[in-house]
Amino acid sequence: MQAVPAVQADLPAWLRLAGEVEDLFGPMVDEPQFREAVERNIKRGTALCVRDTPDVPGGALAGGLLMSVHPPLYEISWLAVGGAWRGQGIGGLLVRSALRDLAVAPGTVEVTTFGPDHPGRDARGFYEHLGFAPVLPLSADGTRQTYRLRLSEG
Repeated sequence: MQAVPAVQADLPAWLRLAGEVEDLFGPMVDEPQFREAVERNIKRGTALCVRDTPDVPGGALAGGLLMSVHPPLYEISWLAVGGAWRGQGIGGLLVRSALRDLAVAPGTVEVTTFGPDHPGRDARGFYEHLGFAPVLPLSADGTRQTYRLRLSEG
């Protein structure tokens, strides 16, 4: 498996993947802003995906990541792994690929993920395992937490 830049043909599969995780993230598939964000990231090369069938754009996605790139600041703005692929290293592959291919040290990468009482709280341990550290405080309602990773040269 490898993470590759998404192409326009991947958009329908991207929306299917988003539909799988709406219970955690909230509505996306029918939200024009989400579709526009995915298309914008595809055009600028900051949408990475892992395809179920690696060399077939438009096929099912095992996972996808959107990244905002404004050196020296970077933000993972969306990361999802399909239910059938969880626990197989797809999320880590996407994040490591984004750090290698889209970020330049020195810099800072941030991601806002779920709070400790949210059903998606396992994402916290995932980011910590990759070296991200929580930034306090939690969101006012306790459902979100920002994590930060410092990229150092060499």
